Parts: sequence; C-alpha cells; structure tokens
Amino acid sequence: MLTDIFKESWAALGRNRVRSLLTMTGIAWGIVAVTLLLSYGSGFRSVLMYTFEVFGKGAVVCWPGTTSEQAGGERAGKTVRFEKEDAEWVKAQSPLVKRVTLETVKFLGISHDERLSDTAIRGVYPEYGEMRNEVPIEGRWISPEDIAERHRVVFLGARLRKKLFSGTPAMGETVRINGVRFSVIGAMDTKFSDSSYFSSDDDSAFIPYSAAGDLWDTRYASVMLFEPVAPQFEARAIQQVRSAVASRQRFSASDKRAITVFGREEFKPIMEGITIGIEALLFFVGSLTLGIGGVGVMNIMLVSVEERVREIGLRRALGAKRSHIRWQFLMEALVLTLVAGAIGMLLSAAITSAIGTLPFLGAAYEDDSGKVDIHLQLSMLTLLLSTGILIVVGVISGWVPAMQAARLDPVEALRYE
Repeated sequence: MLTDIFKESWAALGRNRVRSLLTMTGIAWGIVAVTLLLSYGSGFRSVLMYTFEVFGKGAVVCWPGTTSEQAGGERAGKTVRFEKEDAEWVKAQSPLVKRVTLETVKFLGISHDERLSDTAIRGVYPEYGEMRNEVPIEGRWISPEDIAERHRVVFLGARLRKKLFSGTPAMGETVRINGVRFSVIGAMDTKFSDSSYFSSDDDSAFIPYSAAGDLWDTRYASVMLFEPVAPQFEARAIQQVRSAVASRQRFSASDKRAITVFGREEFKPIMEGITIGIEALLFFVGSLTLGIGGVGVMNIMLVSVEERVREIGLRRALGAKRSHIRWQFLMEALVLTLVAGAIGMLLSAAITSAIGTLPFLGAAYEDDSGKVDIHLQLSMLTLLLSTGILIVVGVISGWVPAMQAARLDPVEALRYE
C-alpha cells in the first residue's frame, strides 16, 4: 500500500518538475545550513575543550595564602608556606590523592649565544610532567636521577625553544639561566593551553627542583599540585589536602583564604555549558533556515490541493477513503523533503570537504599546524540530527495540505471548476 502511494507521489511531483525543483532547492539549502552550522559548532567545541584539557590530567593547583580564622591558638593573618614536609604529609593523610608535587618558580633570564629571554624558570619534580601533560616532542622529561643528582638540565617550552634556537637543533645544547649553565634535555610541542599560571608553559623552562636550589632558595614552594584518584573525587580530595596541610601548619581546614585552589573539574561544566550553548544556538539558526524551506513546501502542497480538487473528488467517488487521500499528500511532501534533503547532504559533504579547515586559534598561538583550528566534517550525529529535522519538517509541511485534501466533500469536489 505504502509502495503504491510512494509511486503515485513521485509521479505527481514529476508532473510539475520546475515547481518541484524550485521547492526542493529551498529544502536543500536549509539542510546545507543545518549540517554546516552543526559541523562548525562541533569543531568549535572540540577545539575549546582540547585547549582546556591539555592543562593537565586532573591537576589541581594550590596557592599558599594567609589565614583569616583563629585556630589552634594561632592568630589570624598567619602566612601559609608549602614545604617538602607538607607534600609528604598530604600523601600520607589523603587517600583520595593519587600524586602530589611541589613547584618553585622565578622569573629569570635564560640565554643561548646572543639570544636572551626573561621568562618563568620552573623547578619541578618528575611527577609534574605527567600531571601537567608536558609531553616531549624531542628528548626527554626530567627524571628521578636528575632530582637525586642535582643535574643542571632544562626542558624547554615550544615558544621559548623557538626564541632561543630558532630553527637549529636544541638537544644537547647549553643555555645559561641567571648565568648558570644548563644542558637542554628536551622540548615540547606547542601546548595550546587556555589555562596557565605564572606563565604559559610554551614560554617556560623546566628544571629539576633540586637544581633550582642552586639558583634561589627553594625551601618554600611557590605552589603545590596534586591529582585526585579520579576526576569525580576532586572536591573531596581538595578537602583532604586542606585538612592535611591545616593539621600540620595549625590553621582551620575550613579557612579558604589560607589555601587558594584551582581545579579543572570545577570549571569543566562551565566550559561544557558554554560550548553546548553555542552548538544549540547554531542548531536553532540552521533549523529556522530549514523551516523556511518547509514553509515553501507547505505552500506548494496547498497549491497542489487546489489544482487537484476534481481528482480528489473522483478518487473519493471510486471508493478511496479519507486516510488514502491524506497519506497521498503527506507522502508527496515527505518525498519532496527527503529527496531535497539527500541532495543537501551531498552538497554539504562536498562543501565541508572543499573547505576542510577554518582558521580559529592558530593565529593566536602563532601556529600553522591546524591543531587548534576548526575542522569541518560531517559526523554521524550531525547526519542523524539533520535527518530527524527533515522528517519533522516534511510531516509538518504536508500535514495541513493533507488534512485539507482529506476533508473535501466528494460531491462538491466533482463539481469544482
């Protein structure tokens, strides 16, 4: 039954080819708008979430502050400072903390031959590399042996390496940090992180924490970093870290001014909400464009009903039910919409393939690799959403004309001139 109706619908559309083609153009353009906007929104979201995630694998940064509450016989206003013993105490007292490390930072001059840059020199431990996603593109990261033997070695951020060495190899070369010689053991690719503290990782130099003691006093760390056992335990892990440090330094664990904390999981829902909101807005705009095409389909179908009143009356007189007439016009609208939609999707695939990549954050990071630019591609989700909208538009566009056709009185329809 449905097969026969489909054949009749296709034949009816073929009788008015120019009109059907023009109507299909509106639908095809609408589906191109939907798919391209969804593809752009998906690429936009991917880039923003990538720049957020590369900050580190669950790393939480703690800054020392001053107490604002009296506790344990101590006055308010006491300065909190992180020491090696604090990190060890956190490890022992915080079961939800997977790893913890200290970081000491100074802004000093680093030079190679005639090239000089004043930037953040960061004294760190080996655990820091995995926590903060410091992945070498050449060479290696700081090792436990470097810490134990106070090796004067340095790992360079991408932009700093470019400033000091330009296009020449950096591995095994020597740089001077505040006049002290350090050997380059590795460098990383551009990190593209939208989160940083003290300085961007791309502009920083990383040296062993023990070797930093040759340049400045490292008894008190600049910050303490830790990683919870799982992202969902971040809030509880923060409480455990506060409690551990508070018990050792004798201040209230509820005093948030004593330790300022930045955790990714706290801000991740905000980032996701922003990107999802932008995707939803683009989806809405594309749907409106497709809806305008649907209005064109409805208009053409209403005209078709007016032109075929006598045909409808004849079919009813020969025994066709109202449902048959209704299905006939509804199927015509769906066929028109879906065929146009299929053409639109093919056009979208061709356009996305031709465009490929749209510039986004590459210029901001002085990068031409395309890693933080928007890559247009049609995902399965985009195609499914577009198909769903097409079906809805087709049903809505054909329903009113179909109901109008089904309600015609057979006798009056046969008399229609």
